[in-house]
Amino acid sequence: MDPFVGTAPASASTPATVPAALRKLYFVRFAFAAVWAALLFTSADTLGPVSVTLLLLYPLFDVAAAVVDLRAARANGGKAPALLVNIAISSLTVIGLAVAATSGIPAVLRVWGAWAVVSGIVQLVAGALRRKLGGQWPMIVSGAISTLAGSSFIASAAGDDASLSSLAGYAFLGGLFFLASALRLGRARDAV
Repeated sequence: MDPFVGTAPASASTPATVPAALRKLYFVRFAFAAVWAALLFTSADTLGPVSVTLLLLYPLFDVAAAVVDLRAARANGGKAPALLVNIAISSLTVIGLAVAATSGIPAVLRVWGAWAVVSGIVQLVAGALRRKLGGQWPMIVSGAISTLAGSSFIASAAGDDASLSSLAGYAFLGGLFFLASALRLGRARDAV
């Protein structure tokens, strides 16, 4: 029974370490998103060395977090195919952002928007499959919002006032969803 594809019931057969590992990871993801958003907001008007580094760092961190999540899943007998998809998508995004950064902010917004749409769908599916672990509704909602936000980034790339500041807001909001999920996982653990 794989708790990461939603087939295991939320009972004694679900390893207690799975929600605990997710909870810790979600707290780290919240902290990273908050700091990253603050740093990007201060450099959001231009594509300089700081903003480009931050832009590449975010999907790289997403890859690292997915690897940690995948290891926890595998340690508990899970397979987590959505995490493998996420790792691939975020890795390709790093390359896409590096190339887009040479063309300007609109190109970056298009790549980031495409990533937000696709990874939002993956997050929505992963959250739905993990819902029996508890604490996944914020992840499901976050995935849906990411999909919508990604579409707005792509649309805003055509405007004359394209800025990276909307990406900072997006990351901070995503971090809040990770925090909410971590707190819900803590309540689910305490209720058992």
